[in-house]
Amino acid sequence: MPTRLDYCQYLLSTQINYTITNYADHVANFSHDSINRHLKKDKMTARIVWEHVEGSIIQSPNGCIVFDDSILDKNHSHNIEMVRRQYSGNAHGLIKGIGMVNCIYVNPDSGQYWIVDYRIYDLENDGKTKLDHVREMLVSLVRSKDLAFDRVLMDSWYGAKELLLFIEGLGKFYYVPLKCNRQVDDSRGVLKYRSVDALIWNAEDLTIGKTIKIRGFPKEHKVKLFRVVVSVNRTDWVITNDLSQKTTNATQDACTIRWKIEQFHRELKQLTGVEKCQCRKARIQRNHIACAVLVWIRLTSLARSSMKTIYQIKHELMSGYLRQELRSPAARFAFV
Repeated sequence: MPTRLDYCQYLLSTQINYTITNYADHVANFSHDSINRHLKKDKMTARIVWEHVEGSIIQSPNGCIVFDDSILDKNHSHNIEMVRRQYSGNAHGLIKGIGMVNCIYVNPDSGQYWIVDYRIYDLENDGKTKLDHVREMLVSLVRSKDLAFDRVLMDSWYGAKELLLFIEGLGKFYYVPLKCNRQVDDSRGVLKYRSVDALIWNAEDLTIGKTIKIRGFPKEHKVKLFRVVVSVNRTDWVITNDLSQKTTNATQDACTIRWKIEQFHRELKQLTGVEKCQCRKARIQRNHIACAVLVWIRLTSLARSSMKTIYQIKHELMSGYLRQELRSPAARFAFV
């Protein structure tokens, strides 16, 4: 019977095909059925992630926690449990997939980052929204993991009043873009609420931001709003409860840290086969995802110790094979 270690080694070593069938085809002592039985019987949870990264995190008093979700594409799969149609930013539309809400810790001094928690979005079975998952992970971060951080960075989808007030209750700052139609007031009650993209900005506002009230928040609750130009075609309206924040440039730097989680999503999908499991059972899918995250953690550790990129570590596994084939080809080329 294969072990977790065996399966993780397979995910780390294989380059393209991550299926159980391919695994069984390349080992003598495990059959497809035995691998399937192991993955169905095992019960891995996100707790195992913290067990593997706790000792390696280099903390900073200015540490940042970043939350975002990613859709594991199952668009060409059928009858896989936990798969539902949901919006994918990469596809710019609805796809069939498994939702994964991730939490990473970023050391802004070094730029290094670690995944510290994640949740599988399975509303039909556990009744928890993505916001519920983020709250749970925040509580765990503060009460159990004892991580040093002062800022929480999230996408606009997570800018719900209840979650933002919850973060404030934990004594943490947040930096979150607002959706362009969010109703705000920058006139101290003189004018009616209007959408954030309808506000007028003078030169001073563009430099130091505005103090505003968001509709629906407590009467005296104020936040700072900054107009951050991301590109020629995109402008973000970023809010923070850090009222001492005085510059748009510093806010933009804080928001740049949030893109580390996009880098994590890309690496996880391209190098661990996290999307490639074709098994139908939810428990197997959960175990496969957990193993893929552990593989990312191991690849990242090897990359840091060898001063290489995570992509170099993965792709160099094929170097020995190529050298052997060039010395003594299994399929020798010849002109016919």
